[in-house]
Amino acid sequence: MRYSIEELQYKKEDHTFERKSARIDPKGMVNHIVAFANADGGTLVIGIEDDGTITGIDNFTEKINEIYRIPFDFCIPSIPVTTEKIGCIDKNGKKNHLLILTIPASLELHTNHQDDAYCRMGDKSHKLSFSERMQMLYAKGSRYYEDEPVPDASIIDIDMNSVSEHIKRIGYTKSPEDYIRNNHNFIITKYGREDVSNAAILLFGKKPQLFFPRARVRFIRYQGREAKVGSEMNVIKDIHFNGRILNMLQDSINFVQTQIKEHTYLGKQGLFVTEQEYPEFCWKEIIINAIAHRDYSIKGTDIQIKMFDNHFLVESPGSLPGMVRLDNIREKHFSRNPKIAQFLHECEYVREFGEGIDRIYQEMSRSRLPEPEFRADRFTVFATLRNNELANHPVTEQENFFKRGEINGEINGEINQGAGLEKLTENEIKIYNTLKRFPRSSRSDLINITKIAPRTLDRTMKKMIEKEIIARIGSKKTGYWDIVIK
Repeated sequence: MRYSIEELQYKKEDHTFERKSARIDPKGMVNHIVAFANADGGTLVIGIEDDGTITGIDNFTEKINEIYRIPFDFCIPSIPVTTEKIGCIDKNGKKNHLLILTIPASLELHTNHQDDAYCRMGDKSHKLSFSERMQMLYAKGSRYYEDEPVPDASIIDIDMNSVSEHIKRIGYTKSPEDYIRNNHNFIITKYGREDVSNAAILLFGKKPQLFFPRARVRFIRYQGREAKVGSEMNVIKDIHFNGRILNMLQDSINFVQTQIKEHTYLGKQGLFVTEQEYPEFCWKEIIINAIAHRDYSIKGTDIQIKMFDNHFLVESPGSLPGMVRLDNIREKHFSRNPKIAQFLHECEYVREFGEGIDRIYQEMSRSRLPEPEFRADRFTVFATLRNNELANHPVTEQENFFKRGEINGEINGEINQGAGLEKLTENEIKIYNTLKRFPRSSRSDLINITKIAPRTLDRTMKKMIEKEIIARIGSKKTGYWDIVIK
């Protein structure tokens, strides 16, 4: 069982967990089961009141038997729910049982027996509107928005010169018009009517923004570390990139290239080394992903690239597609727009399907930068890269600084002693000052800079964690140490 009895009683209900009394009408469970399946999956525990009181299920046999049937008889299509019956002590001190339903996330869109679709949002099961339902179908790949016809568009809205350039690129030997009419369902003829697909206009349209006004990329440069408004507004650049998808991508990348800072330092071989503040692959990849996988059915916003002094953020319209979730984003791959992704693959922007996100993590780690950050809500996916002092002072430079004595006093010297820092040992002061001077230093960085023996360093840091002076953020392999007491 995933949760203890106490956790089942008092855990806060959220988008993956809910408790219900066994007295509830069994058919009232349908919407919750559907909602979990349409979102990230979840756990539904039966036999506990809203206030955490355990009433159990043993006195509600008939209702419980109906609940077992719900995923198969009242959910369309059926949902492979797993059930577990566990023992407990109810409010009367008697032996009783709870029923645990584990609902998996699904690649299909599920409805109840009345054809209503629900999705879990926070601690509620939200009934989807028609437009929300369509967006979920696109996100799950049950339907692809890029295959939908564009109202009022025809083949004369296709730029055959751009088609010609592409067929030369891929070695297609027939005419541009033949390519458009006979490949990827760019044009479908039904009942004597020609429909041009969204993908055809986005990839080859003469003026895609006539049909998709917000299918564009916006670059915003801020002065400082956060966006401000009103009299404190700190926007110093605000540029839009329009046109076909390939043009938007190329123009965006070329411009961002001019905005990325570079740092030059003397390397180990006595040669000057120039590095960008963010690894080139990383910032390019999150722009490519945004353009390839955004939800083009969302008409009210554009892709936004936001550059701050200390981080680089890309916002892409749409939820995470398919079975991609924040906890599996490095391994799972799903193309919301497979034709657009294939096109960019043929243009050598998408090199290997599914490798990009994991490589971003690897490249950031190699550059001794913080892990990339991904978050998502119902309408937007946010991808963030952060720089830090290590970007301007590579480890080899840190070592040189230390050997030259330029930070020797800073690392070994006194600290501004506040509450909790009055009685630090000599080694603890070294570690504290190093993390303050070089945030997110690795274990090897700390050893190189402080010159503390590895085992001694480990013991010292363990004590500092126990004293709550520092804390480990993230996993042992990819996380970092952070100063708790400033």
